[in-house]
Amino acid sequence: MTAVRVERTGPVTTVFLHRPARRNAVDGATAAALADAFRAFDADDEAAVAVLHGEGGVFCAGADLTAVGTERGNRVAPDGDGPMGPTRLRLSKPVIAAVSGYAVAGGLELALWCDLRVADETAVFGVFCRRWGVPLIDGGTVRLPRLIGTSRAMDLILTGRPVDAEEALAIGLANRVVAAGEALAAAQELAAQLAGLPQPCLRHDRLSVLDQEGLSEADALAVEFAHGQVSLAADALDGAARFTNGAGRHGT
Repeated sequence: MTAVRVERTGPVTTVFLHRPARRNAVDGATAAALADAFRAFDADDEAAVAVLHGEGGVFCAGADLTAVGTERGNRVAPDGDGPMGPTRLRLSKPVIAAVSGYAVAGGLELALWCDLRVADETAVFGVFCRRWGVPLIDGGTVRLPRLIGTSRAMDLILTGRPVDAEEALAIGLANRVVAAGEALAAAQELAAQLAGLPQPCLRHDRLSVLDQEGLSEADALAVEFAHGQVSLAADALDGAARFTNGAGRHGT
């Protein structure tokens, strides 16, 4: 079986990471395959939401350290794809991480790149590369504090300690926690729910959230307005008409 495979169920694309002998650690070829899979998802007009899942009870143990210094090593360059593959891509559609078991080091960075994280009770997050002197160079020091705040992020980054699913939910690292073995199904169900919503509005609200990072309030509001204009032209009249005709009343 290849290290990366893709399945489509209607508008939901699931990208599977499958390297059981390496606990789904990512080498150079696997990183390239992951990046290609997500580029293909973003270019597919029939695909609305993606799920990233590591098979075999482990999300991803990070970069494959056995490949470092060999021809199988991860790409490390300031431009192009990130060491873990898709982590520098700005997609136009959401991605949900379905996390079972360890999502650590570069695997944590893959999960942080996703828009949402659905974890099961076996999930463990952490900067485990701390113990090997391997840095976070694929978004970890940027995305983690933006998600959970600088103080909590500094704790995780400096100590490299494990964070279980319960704590991950409490600090905002995980968005949902489900029973053991249910992460993939729950993430795919959530993806299908998102895919059923008006897509232009969902995508532009998402992009507005991403685009406002680092902007002044005035500039961020201007960016939000520009995205909103696209959504108004695409969705709002139809949505208002459906509401006027009785849809969505009484909590339905």
